[in-house]
Amino acid sequence: MISRRNLIKNVSLISAASLLTQAANASTVTQHTVNESNTPPLDTLRFGVIADPQYAAIPSNKGSRFYANSLWKLEECIAAFNQTDLHFVITLGDMIDRHWSSYDDILPIYDRLRHPNFFVLGNHDYSVAADYLQSVARINGLDNTYYDFSVGQYRFIVLDGNDVSLFAPPKGNPYLGLVDDPRIAIATERLANLQAKGAINAKSWNGSLSETQFNWLKLTLAAANENHESVIVFCHYPVFPANEHNLWDSDELVELLTAYPNVLAYFCGHNHQGNYGKLAGKHFINLKGMVETPTTTAYSIVTLSENRLDIEGFGREESRSLAI
Repeated sequence: MISRRNLIKNVSLISAASLLTQAANASTVTQHTVNESNTPPLDTLRFGVIADPQYAAIPSNKGSRFYANSLWKLEECIAAFNQTDLHFVITLGDMIDRHWSSYDDILPIYDRLRHPNFFVLGNHDYSVAADYLQSVARINGLDNTYYDFSVGQYRFIVLDGNDVSLFAPPKGNPYLGLVDDPRIAIATERLANLQAKGAINAKSWNGSLSETQFNWLKLTLAAANENHESVIVFCHYPVFPANEHNLWDSDELVELLTAYPNVLAYFCGHNHQGNYGKLAGKHFINLKGMVETPTTTAYSIVTLSENRLDIEGFGREESRSLAI
């Protein structure tokens, strides 16, 4: 299942044809096709986007984050989405701020959606007790933490920027004879290298893709290009412009994405203030965090047409009309 309580119906497996056989070290990730019989016509494609609800039943941090208020903000957002014809809805990570019990409060609100629903995982989604780390994907209805799905001739790619990080891979337990996930050592080395270079994104709360995921991404982009599919990429973490919130391997990812003419845009959250950049004709769109401010929400409806990408922003989120 790609969404909690089977929101996506009639999901079909698709072979990546001969391209997938070229990477024995790449994991097999299920591709999904949204059932278009229950969605609007494809003369335009429209989807809803939420970034960083970051809910928890705790007080404000005495700054700008009002964690508990994200429940009513999300309720209003879901109600608005349900009144609009959309092909799907996606949340760009940090559904919760902390505590496993937070999922019990926020996920039932998503169950009210009448549209196919997808989740990207963020760093705060792993702010749970160690015993629950390996269940984060499951509670969010994910078979895989990175995956792709299609609507018509559009290919949507969801990345997991927590794959190699200091917080998502499970730590060992000497009493059970368990050792640390090997990705922790890789993450430690990557962060140390960035810190030695004085990189602004050398932060412990960022992460990166594994080599396996990066290889899978290369194959997925190549397959989409061969199939004449336009590509939109989703991730929790930004990659461009340079920012302290960016993925540790943002340079490598930007180089890969800008090499493909069919990649249209990259959507992310993590930086609650939002950001935007354009490079090699690709749009890098950092949406603002819903958790910020006590009374103002933030979410978007994105419309894709033949030559435009239009973002209708609500609350703090600004509207944009971008040529593609």
